Amino acid sequence: MEVYLGIDVGSVSTNLVIIDEEGKIGQALYLRTQGRPIDAVQQGLRQIRAINPGFSIKGVGTTGSARHLTGVVVGADSVKNEITAHAVAAMHIIPDVQTVLEIGGQDSKIIIIRDGIVTDFAMNTVCAAGTGSFLDQQAARLSIPIENFGDIALNATAPVRIAGRCAVFAESDMIHKQQTGHPISDILKGLCQALVRNYLSNVGKGKQIKGPVLFQGGVAANKGMKQAFEEALGCEVVIPPHYSVMGAVGAALLAKEEMQTKRKTAFRGFDVADFVCTPRSFECSGCSNLCEIIELKLNGTVAACWGDRCGKWSNKTTTAAS
Repeated sequence: MEVYLGIDVGSVSTNLVIIDEEGKIGQALYLRTQGRPIDAVQQGLRQIRAINPGFSIKGVGTTGSARHLTGVVVGADSVKNEITAHAVAAMHIIPDVQTVLEIGGQDSKIIIIRDGIVTDFAMNTVCAAGTGSFLDQQAARLSIPIENFGDIALNATAPVRIAGRCAVFAESDMIHKQQTGHPISDILKGLCQALVRNYLSNVGKGKQIKGPVLFQGGVAANKGMKQAFEEALGCEVVIPPHYSVMGAVGAALLAKEEMQTKRKTAFRGFDVADFVCTPRSFECSGCSNLCEIIELKLNGTVAACWGDRCGKWSNKTTTAAS
């Protein structure tokens, strides 16, 4: 079976998706990165190989914060940023989508699409307030399974107002509301509303949000956040079936598009799951820039270097690879 592989490696999760020629999703994996992106990618490749060893990979795309590293390890045909990948995936699900809300583990973003073209976007990477890691932290502090967070918030009868602009202030405000006797459901619903207010006033500031609106990323699983967005925007917010791996879906679709002009994929094969990958960094003393060079070895052979301004190291490995 000839398929395309998309890999999205972020700070919290590593996602792998297999799509066929029609763009239909065959396999989707959601794994925890846990600070080891290469190990997470190799684990995902092993799982896909075990599920269906007969897959023939026609193209591979990578995205996410570790897209370049992952691209070198697996042999990617397409390496694109998260904005492009999420926009492509959203338009694949809803062709006339105009706004994409994406909230992941460590950052959040908004993408404005008009007539199938990304016209504007914004990202929040300054504060953790409103991201998945903050919600995880608060759920753990309250001894509530994160899977039940949204359902509990939906039971609120009189949501309290939480200061959600800063993660530290939001947590202290929640504690204050607990100590004054407010029910947990009202506090959680108030937190969802606060995070949505923060998102719209920070990430969505100055953006014209029009429907259809797509909500993706891991936080889309939180029903309380979905309801809070719908209340704030006054329109329906659609959550796609594979909301948590949409970046990987987009990467796979971009790889499929890339392979229309290429004869052979650069994919190293599923054996890369068993490679010994050794990254290291060193300081180049060739000039006064003192660039920090990242070197990646696969099974003892240098596969790539990056981080130099002049190309002394990166050009050498690129030439050797070609």
